[in-house]
Amino acid sequence: MMNRIIFDCERMKYENTGLYHYCLNLGNHIVKFTRPETEELRFYSPLGVEYLFDKGIYHLTQTELHKFRMPSLNKFSVWHATYQDSYYLPFRNKKIKVVLSVHDLNFMYDTSKSEFKKQRNLRRLQMLINRADVIICISEYARNDLNFYCDVQNKPIHVIHNGTNTLTEPELLKQSYKPGRPFIFTLGTVMPKKNFHSLLPLVQDQEQLELVIAGRIDDVGYYQSILDAAEKMGISKKVKLVGPVSENEKSWYFNNCYAFALPSTAEGFGLPVTEAMSVGKPLFLSDRTALPEIGGDVAFYFENFSAAHMKETFVAGMKQYKLFKMQEKIIEKGKEYNWDIAAQEYWKIYRSLL
Repeated sequence: MMNRIIFDCERMKYENTGLYHYCLNLGNHIVKFTRPETEELRFYSPLGVEYLFDKGIYHLTQTELHKFRMPSLNKFSVWHATYQDSYYLPFRNKKIKVVLSVHDLNFMYDTSKSEFKKQRNLRRLQMLINRADVIICISEYARNDLNFYCDVQNKPIHVIHNGTNTLTEPELLKQSYKPGRPFIFTLGTVMPKKNFHSLLPLVQDQEQLELVIAGRIDDVGYYQSILDAAEKMGISKKVKLVGPVSENEKSWYFNNCYAFALPSTAEGFGLPVTEAMSVGKPLFLSDRTALPEIGGDVAFYFENFSAAHMKETFVAGMKQYKLFKMQEKIIEKGKEYNWDIAAQEYWKIYRSLL
């Protein structure tokens, strides 16, 4: 008997996001551990991403119509919903077992969201939990939030950390921004919860340093507020928001940065942290959400976001990084986040449902 598993890649229609890379990396690694004599893996994917995966993989093409009526799934045994707010689940076909990945409940900490919207999001998440047979969280932090805000009904909840995204060949394009001095690098969707503006003081009194912020601009108002603050502080020429970057550009920035910083106030895991770890860069993170869990004892933490504290933490951290030659220790820590290990853990869960 052939056991067929659907891996949902629907979120890959949004490039340059954490969910895009989660699906891409996990998808390409779970393929390697399929038992072809008894298992068939099929990707539920938007049109145009098929070329990113192994050529031998079958795809079920996602369309917007599936929000209202899913295609026939009678041949499938397991559906892995890789996003906790998915509209694409086999709600009617109860024979299919559902694995639900929960990345975070960041919406509960979003000050721009009304209480009504937060509760609406919770109701939607609860609906997916009700349908799920097994839940996977990408961090202990996410699992704790899930248990606190939702009724998990004693369903199995597993924590499987993400792997480290493999950095490609570092290369800037002709139009890429190339810093003219040592730079602090940060990466993520430009929106208030990433807290990028708090990094500005780190380069204000450091003539030799600049700040490079890469990522899709999701909130134009917040983007402009960073530029306005930089101008007011007299550091406009030392703060560069470069927008979305290619994998090669991203790799160049990680490999060549002076330090990596992520002062985010809402993070279910923090993939850029493990990317920075893979090349042994100094890590400066907020002490909130999942970041201490991922950074462990090889990162330095901002306990608050006052300019004085952040400057002090950064200067002291760089001294310690150099004094104790921490690069190799950071690289070693990064090896804990391995997509092959994660993929095998996912397969254990799939097979437990067959």
